[in-house]
Amino acid sequence: MISVIIPTKNSETELVHALSALVSAAAEGIVREVIVVDGCSSDNTEQVVDAAGCVWARLDASRGERMAYGASLAKRGDWLLFLRPETLLETGWHHEAQAFIERAGRAPNGSRTAASFRLRYEAFGLGARVGETLAALRTQLLGMPYGNQGLLISRQFYGKLGGHRPLPELEDLDIAKRIGRGRLVYLRAAAVSPGQAEQDGFISRFRQTLARFCVGTLRLPASLAVKLHG
Repeated sequence: MISVIIPTKNSETELVHALSALVSAAAEGIVREVIVVDGCSSDNTEQVVDAAGCVWARLDASRGERMAYGASLAKRGDWLLFLRPETLLETGWHHEAQAFIERAGRAPNGSRTAASFRLRYEAFGLGARVGETLAALRTQLLGMPYGNQGLLISRQFYGKLGGHRPLPELEDLDIAKRIGRGRLVYLRAAAVSPGQAEQDGFISRFRQTLARFCVGTLRLPASLAVKLHG
């Protein structure tokens, strides 16, 4: 049913948790394969992938190119689930994903829809809750989910869209824009993320936020906002 594609680079620790959240879905036959496309890590990411029995590939390229390559390697799932290694899907996510896929199979336009999960941050405190609320508003109003919310899309629809483009950043907004707000469904299950690192610095975070605003609100092409994003 689902082929999971995870782009990694020095993701040893995060990947252990991300893969553990897929075990129940694999045991029930909902996840048929997990493909990890690595950007030449220097840690033990490959050993983690080998121990988990996932498909391993290596490609020294942008995250978008790695996801597109992973999709080309997928053989066992009619649906593709793109996940970042730092994303931890909450318990029971696969039942909701399965229900969405079954509903899409019955709907006239179901093959041209995609889904993302609700974003939740690992951190405690008001700041994290405010961030979750703002992310939910942005997702619902603009149809622009973050990459760490995951993307569940049929292989057929992904191919028609042309897949992920070879952008150095903002590949998540680029493909969401091509999918279209009216064709994105938001699942209740959460994708838990550690959030943005504080060491990025205020200026860096401001530039990234501004770049995403330009793509999501001003509808600027992601390819033009990449330099601003940094």
